[in-house]
Amino acid sequence: MGNCCSFEDEKPQQHVPSPMTRPVATGHGVGISPINATFPKTLNASESHNIKSASSILVITKNVKDLRKNPGNSDLDIFTYEEMRLATRQFRPDQVLGEGGFGIVYKGVIDENVRVGYKKTPVAIKELDREGLQGDREWLAEVNYLGQLRHQNLVKLIGYCCENDHRLLVYEYMASGSLEKHLFRRVCDTLTWSRRMKIALDAAKGLAFLHGAESSIIYRDFKTSNILLDADFNAKLSDFGLAKNGPMGDQTHVSTRVMGTYGYAAPEYVMTGHLTARSDIYGFGVVLLEMLIGRRAMDKSRPSREHNLVEWARPLLKHSKKVLRIFDPRMEGQYSSRTATKVANLAYQCLSQNPKGRPLMSQVVEILESLQTHESSQDEAMLRCGGGSLTLYECPKGMPETPTWDKKCPIRSESEREEQMPRRKKPANGRSKSEPPTEFNLYGPSPYVAPGERS
Repeated sequence: MGNCCSFEDEKPQQHVPSPMTRPVATGHGVGISPINATFPKTLNASESHNIKSASSILVITKNVKDLRKNPGNSDLDIFTYEEMRLATRQFRPDQVLGEGGFGIVYKGVIDENVRVGYKKTPVAIKELDREGLQGDREWLAEVNYLGQLRHQNLVKLIGYCCENDHRLLVYEYMASGSLEKHLFRRVCDTLTWSRRMKIALDAAKGLAFLHGAESSIIYRDFKTSNILLDADFNAKLSDFGLAKNGPMGDQTHVSTRVMGTYGYAAPEYVMTGHLTARSDIYGFGVVLLEMLIGRRAMDKSRPSREHNLVEWARPLLKHSKKVLRIFDPRMEGQYSSRTATKVANLAYQCLSQNPKGRPLMSQVVEILESLQTHESSQDEAMLRCGGGSLTLYECPKGMPETPTWDKKCPIRSESEREEQMPRRKKPANGRSKSEPPTEFNLYGPSPYVAPGERS
């Protein structure tokens, strides 16, 4: 279920930052105009998610004793510890899926042999390590939130066990594991550009669902190890141990101790302990940046100036020609430069030092959906017309962005297409016709860059 080890600061709500908790470097994005001026405001009605049940009747159980007395209004199954032993084959080592700050995660099966009448269901069972970094509070948070929230981009919690001192959680089994596992392996042939963008959209929808409640829910630990993938690489958010209700009424933030994972936590949250939904948006920006560049948020094996991915890469995101040079080379040739620079600009905005300069998650969803729809329509047009794969180079200036033959889409031979292409004289330096031209301005400014952040 991903690595649950988290950076945690036990200082009081109001605290002075120390070198260990220093925020992401300042100077990028301070004083940016509110993002509402440049981003769409709402989701399409067809894509908005109904969170009425989560916002109006969410019951928060304070302790395990209360949970045992009153399991609440959730539809979770309550298992015995013996049933958990049977489901995991006595917690056999070969059933281990992973281990983190919470404890060990086992693969299991709940069927007729575990509980009479139970339909065979593959599951992931997470057992709390009583001597680990997390305890009853984080375990209860998972039961409280995932036990009552249902969404296609949240991992489904099937049930739990709280017999005596045992604390276990039973989830749906996610066959492809975590995004972290695929993204940072040496050979990453499973995560194409289009698949990464689909994962980013799925994760954004999950966060938008949480933030869309009447009383917003702040996830607080958005990172690659907490994004799980099913057999078809649909992404779902997992590990709600640090989730917290957002500000109520006239409150602008929630004051809390700083918890999360260093490198993903928003700088204003690390500095002040003030938590808002926009803290999650910063974490989303970090993960989006990791997917674009293929590097971890924190990597001490890199040169010192590149240890912190955001500090190193964010200034480059607003320079359309520079940013493509730092993109993950494993995706080369899979995207258009125009779409890539728009996604880079979205990451730039999500990583704004000014929380108000970050888009809402509903806006992020709409932007990613529009980019995905645009790319899909381009792919379909190229397939209809016998075109090849997407290239990194846009059409030269003076040529139509959408070729005239795309309107009627006749089938032409290669020689016929060459005759209709405008001919260029061979330059004095002898550059071959097959090389991309260097004199064209390939990268126009993105409409998503706030006025205060244009270079």
